[in-house]
Amino acid sequence: EAQIVESGGGLVQPGGSLRLSCAASGFTFSSYAMSWYRQAPGKARELVARITSGGSSTGYADSVKGRFTISRDNAKNTVYLQMNSLKPEDTAVYYCNAERRLVASNYWGQGTQVTVSS
Repeated sequence: EAQIVESGGGLVQPGGSLRLSCAASGFTFSSYAMSWYRQAPGKARELVARITSGGSSTGYADSVKGRFTISRDNAKNTVYLQMNSLKPEDTAVYYCNAERRLVASNYWGQGTQVTVSS
């Protein structure tokens, strides 16, 4: 019943920007911390950014700190990842995750492809 749908991926040149969106439904969005993960071919999935349920706190991987910004709009049940100054090493499938540890609940989206290349 719960559903998470990522969008906004695509092909962009180095130094460019993209904004990813993650639309959620079927659960109480405002009760869940939201995260963006990414996975490149042949590599392990890694945490990119995380935001608390109320949006009061964020965290980032060192590799994206200062370039990426995670945000959420609880009225729209949507989380965003603004990606600036993109590098070829940012190329990966980006996944959206919802987690509520208190009830051991976790949901994943299907992923959206981001390719950074000239």
